[in-house]
Amino acid sequence: MERPKTQFILNGFAERAGSRVFRFEGVEADKTRAAFTVNADLELSRKHGIRLQELPLLCQSLLESRHVPGGPSVYTFSDEDMGVHAAEVSARREASKKKRPPRTRTAPNTATPWRASQHFPSS
Repeated sequence: MERPKTQFILNGFAERAGSRVFRFEGVEADKTRAAFTVNADLELSRKHGIRLQELPLLCQSLLESRHVPGGPSVYTFSDEDMGVHAAEVSARREASKKKRPPRTRTAPNTATPWRASQHFPSS
């Protein structure tokens, strides 16, 4: 039987020495609450092409995948974690390129509009 998952709610963040520290509140199935933080190095996120606005959800996802009741309350979104995420994004992009039909060029419309071909008597 699978244990109920903890829900993580973002409570904000702080900038510290080139990192962003995200604060989360974990809510267990029995409604008990605990504080969690995830540290994300901004230099590493740029290195891996991770946009700043993606970091909160990625940190939340990290908590959801790693948290065990009674475990640590401080986590780090590491270089390795960011590399795995960047590789997954790259693989999804490549797969979507393969699914798309090849672009076909349409011939330019060389016909003249019907009104342009009409001649009106000059007055």
